[in-house]
This record gives sequence, structure tokens and C-alpha cells, in this order.
Amino acid sequence: MRRAHLLASLCCSIAVMAACSSRAEDGLNIAGPRPCPPAGGVAVQVLGSGGPIADDGRASTGYLVWVDGKSRVMIDAGGGSFLRFGEASADFTDLDFVGLSHFHTDHSADFPALLKSGYFSDRSRDLPVAGPGGGGPFPGLNAYLNGMLGDGGVYAYLGGYLDGSGGLARIEPVEVNTNAEKAMQVFENERVRVDAFPVPHGIVPALAFRVTAGEKVMVFSSDQNLGRAGYADFARHASLLVLHMPLPEGATSGTTLHAVPGRIGEFAAEARPDTVLLSHFMARSLQELDENVARVRSGYEGPVVLAEDLLCHTVPD
Repeated sequence: MRRAHLLASLCCSIAVMAACSSRAEDGLNIAGPRPCPPAGGVAVQVLGSGGPIADDGRASTGYLVWVDGKSRVMIDAGGGSFLRFGEASADFTDLDFVGLSHFHTDHSADFPALLKSGYFSDRSRDLPVAGPGGGGPFPGLNAYLNGMLGDGGVYAYLGGYLDGSGGLARIEPVEVNTNAEKAMQVFENERVRVDAFPVPHGIVPALAFRVTAGEKVMVFSSDQNLGRAGYADFARHASLLVLHMPLPEGATSGTTLHAVPGRIGEFAAEARPDTVLLSHFMARSLQELDENVARVRSGYEGPVVLAEDLLCHTVPD
């Protein structure tokens, strides 16, 4: 089994290396495959760089923040991210916080799989989890958890996560009002602080997260159209700003949900991060990737990194 795991990881690394090599000639700053995590410092690892359709060869959205060699923060758990979590050698017991930006399946479907894996861990401390309040056909975080884990829930056999019974770690939910006009701190310990900010994603209640570890700041924008007043301030001067690019330039549908590349570049220029990581690709944005990235770079002149599954970006000092 271990040999098969190593072979799968090697194949994935080769795929990432090939993709990075194809982009290097364009002058992009590509964070190539490297050991993750570093022994010290902070790194962001992409668990899933794709979207909701199984046509791009990528897992759906998920990210890890590594702090001093430990997997401390997980943002989103889309389909396939559970597998990547294992391939990254992340540890459920090390997680300080999980943030779920919204309840589209490509951002949350693998969360129960993560919990089932944690069933076999030695974790006893609470697991803080933050997510949006409900709206329209979408549940809030508490309803999402109860619908899975509560009495009559689809995974009620894991119900100990709601109250800490059965030897399971208790989930500590933080539901964020997406009608709020200001950011909300949702977690803090001696290693990291996490703030959440409501963002516009059509009718879907959604959040962006700002993770601060020492002097390093990582902002995960999630799915949004970048039209919310105040979001540029929330993302300002991030060490790493993750922006999702599922649409090509000139898209005529989906623009209430996502920003087109030109708008992404304009926003990045306003927010002024040290580095932009483009992610959440779909086949339609990958087909003309050079042109779409050029649109981003026409507005933002700083380093641009293109996400691949398991890519590791060490946040420089």
C-alpha cells in the first residue's frame, strides 16, 4: 500500500512538473513541485485547483496552510481534496481550523470524508469550523452540520462530532452572517488568526478567509465576482492572494458568480499583494490559458503563480 501511495505521489509530481515547465517560457513565476511543508516557516499547498466538472483532471477546491511543518489550516474541502490531503501527508490531528467558504459541492463535498478519516485519528481537542449563514436553497453552517451529523442525518453515525461523544473531537462551529458589512474574526490561537469576510457569489452565501501566521498573510478569495465594497481592503498587502479564475475573458454567463481575468488583474492591482495564486480552473478557462493569464497580468504587474494539485508555495520572509 505504501509503495502504491509513493507511486501515485510520484506520478502527480511529474504531472505538476510538466505543467510548470510548459508555463516557464511565458515568464510566469511558477512555484514548481517542491517538498511541502518546509521544516520551518509558512507554506500554502493546493489540494484542489479545479472546479465542479470532472473534465479538467484536477480535484475541486481545497487548500492547506502549513506552519512550521504542521498542517494547521484547511480552507475548503471540495471533491478530491480528501485524497490530496492524504497524498500531502497532512494530519487531521494537527488541524487548528477548517474554513468552508460556501456549500457548493466543489467546496464542501469532501468534508464528511475528512471527518470519517479523523475518526481513526488520536484527535481529542475541539475542531473549530467556520462557514456562512444560510440563504435561499443553501443551508448555513449549523444546518449543514446537523443535516449530515444530527439525528436523522445522512452521516448520523458520526454524530459524536457534534457533542464530542464516542471519543470524537467536538466540532466548534462559527457561523458567519453574510449580510455583515465588516470582517469577523473566526479563530485565533498562538499560531494563527483567521478572519472571514462575506463575498458576492450570485445567490450563494459565501466567505473569503484571511489567515495570518506571524508576519505572513494569506487571503483565500473563494468564488466571487470581486464586486463587494471593502474587499480590496480585506485583501490588501497579502503575502499571497488566492484568486479563482474559472471563466475566460469575454464570458457572457457566470459573471454574477465569478470575475473574468481582466477584472481579476484590476482587483489584484488595487489590493497589491506580494504574489497572486490563480486557481479554481475549469476547462473553459484552461483552453485559452495564455490569453487569460495575459489579461490578469495586464492589470497586475507582480508575480503570478498558476495552481496545480499538490503545488506547494512557500511564503517568503
